[in-house]
Amino acid sequence: MNILFSFFAVLIIILAVIIGVETAQLEFLFGVIIPYAAIATFILGIIYRILKWAKSPVPFRIPTVTGQEKSLSWIKSNKLDSPNSTLGVIGRMALEVLLFRSLFRNTKTQLKDGPALVYGSSKYLWLGALVFHWSFLIIVLRHFRYFAEPIPSFVIFLQNYDGLFQIGLPILYVTDVLILAALTFLFLRRITDPKLKYISLSSDYFPLFLIISIAVTGILMRYFAKVDIVSVKELAIGLFSFNPVIPNGIGIMFYIHLFLVSVLIAYFPFSKLLHMPGVFLSPTRNLANNSRMKRHINPWNKPVRIHTYEEYEDEFRDKMKAAGIPVEKE
Repeated sequence: MNILFSFFAVLIIILAVIIGVETAQLEFLFGVIIPYAAIATFILGIIYRILKWAKSPVPFRIPTVTGQEKSLSWIKSNKLDSPNSTLGVIGRMALEVLLFRSLFRNTKTQLKDGPALVYGSSKYLWLGALVFHWSFLIIVLRHFRYFAEPIPSFVIFLQNYDGLFQIGLPILYVTDVLILAALTFLFLRRITDPKLKYISLSSDYFPLFLIISIAVTGILMRYFAKVDIVSVKELAIGLFSFNPVIPNGIGIMFYIHLFLVSVLIAYFPFSKLLHMPGVFLSPTRNLANNSRMKRHINPWNKPVRIHTYEEYEDEFRDKMKAAGIPVEKE
């Protein structure tokens, strides 16, 4: 049911664009108003979530470590898996954000005949996640060519190396193939693994279907259902410069693609996808493990009035004596 609900939700989104543009002629709504509303929702949602996280108390140092903490001089410490300095934390965070190091170290467990609990390597998930995230990032950066004139040099660099194989015309980008392969793997993994399928919710499937739809419509526009690139860039630059115009003849596929992207942008701050900025605010990752080197006092401890035992006995002496409880003062 979760799979079907997510699938039909994305299908309804696509049908809404087709009806709105082809029947009701709402190009301005889907081409200007909704993208602006999505970006505003994204910015406000991100700010709200970050402020909410920042207010969450972190009374103790709680970094998750997988290595030896620094202690005695003759005991070798692990500077990345148990960092005790800011430099070590930066190195650990860089490996986590750029290469998903903790996911690379992940293992799978299986119950074999015996019974026996067996641990094994689980690198396919790490590879699929790494391919997806890096492909997604490169594709997003490549799209900057629609928002700037002249095209930034880093975008040209990415286009040249992404289309290195130059298979056919238009040039086949490697990331277009890789992102579809990675998304297919992540989806199949979620529906073929019984344990993972059992705990999966609509909030897990909906982003997958949404991003797959974005990738498919983008590929369709580039290789099959051609759109007027000049008109698309005119609309994009108009949105970016807050002087929006709706050129004629862009095509329905572009509006579907744009609306799906707008839904993803607006949905992002309220979904599990928010792990992207969240990792930087995670106390299990961004704190140095230096509890043996420095005393950490809970900044959220408020001063309280101490009720001493003498005061307690003075208050309840008669009742304590009546109950036969010994007291220090008669």
